[in-house]
Amino acid sequence: MRHCGFDKVFDTNFTADLTIIEEGTELLLRLYRSLVLHEDIALPQFTSCSPGWIKYIEHFAPEMLRHVSSAKSPQQMFGAVIKTYYAQQQGIDPKDIVTVALMPCSAKKFECNRPEMCDSGFKDVDYGLTTRELAKMVSEAGIDLPNMPKSNFDDPFGKETGSGVIFGASGGVMEAAIRTVVELVCGIKVENLFDHADIIPVRGFEGVKYAELPIKAVGPVPGILSHLVPNWDWLRGVTLKVGVCHGTANAKKVLEDIRAGGKFSECHFIEFMACPGGCLGGGGQPIPTSPEIRTQRAKAIYSEDSRSEVRKSHENPAVLELYTNFLKDGPCGHLSHKLLHTHYTPRGKYIS
Repeated sequence: MRHCGFDKVFDTNFTADLTIIEEGTELLLRLYRSLVLHEDIALPQFTSCSPGWIKYIEHFAPEMLRHVSSAKSPQQMFGAVIKTYYAQQQGIDPKDIVTVALMPCSAKKFECNRPEMCDSGFKDVDYGLTTRELAKMVSEAGIDLPNMPKSNFDDPFGKETGSGVIFGASGGVMEAAIRTVVELVCGIKVENLFDHADIIPVRGFEGVKYAELPIKAVGPVPGILSHLVPNWDWLRGVTLKVGVCHGTANAKKVLEDIRAGGKFSECHFIEFMACPGGCLGGGGQPIPTSPEIRTQRAKAIYSEDSRSEVRKSHENPAVLELYTNFLKDGPCGHLSHKLLHTHYTPRGKYIS
């Protein structure tokens, strides 16, 4: 990408980890307000990182938008961070920064053009580029990709975890969230709860998945969440109920089940992805994308996760540094809510 003319290349998996911290914190706050304060809070919480899914619910289930997490997608969080934190660090006027997001998803082009995505004071992400478009750019530049020497992403956003990597597979966002939320709340390693960091029940390409995860222990309030609630004892013995679905046909089934008071209405958290297989099957990916190809892409993603030195979003040192130096009031605090969260628009099926 540097040979194609980009000045800096950052790893979006960095803000995938950031998304998990913000979205997981929001989930804990919703549970606290519902289970302890008995407020009328929308549960289950829906994920919000798939722009195709967001567009779908805006049109076909606008009455359920209050269930959608307010956390922005990793793409949009990154744009806001670059034009605030990074600009300050580097002494660059944010109006002189042009951000281009490389994504497997063609709907990301629409997302970066949403009028609400300007919380940095500028358009957070200026352009979206699909993986297929980048492949064409590489070819036009005469680059022999297999023989290019390896290089690292640029600091300070070149650090990732295995949790950030698995975002692209259906169930990956849920698995990353479980690793962080359960570990922060229980105060013990997720490996000690499930024998390993792999949350197998949420993996795979079944259209709809459901899992129950009992929270058997509650540890001390972790530092990154100490500003939120006094303690987590109320979560002891709670069974975390989660769902995962991919493809809008399956999303429709889950939403109908919730409306009918089915088992998904009892979930606390549900991951929705518009594309079959998740982002690895996105509309901007190389063609064709068959079930076999999706399987191989998922296998590669999980293999990379298993080899990662750090596999949990809350252990990403660059993310923790961002909270220490910039987002000082913590996850879901005033500044992070301003820059990293958003709202969506009920649109309906018809043009008035």
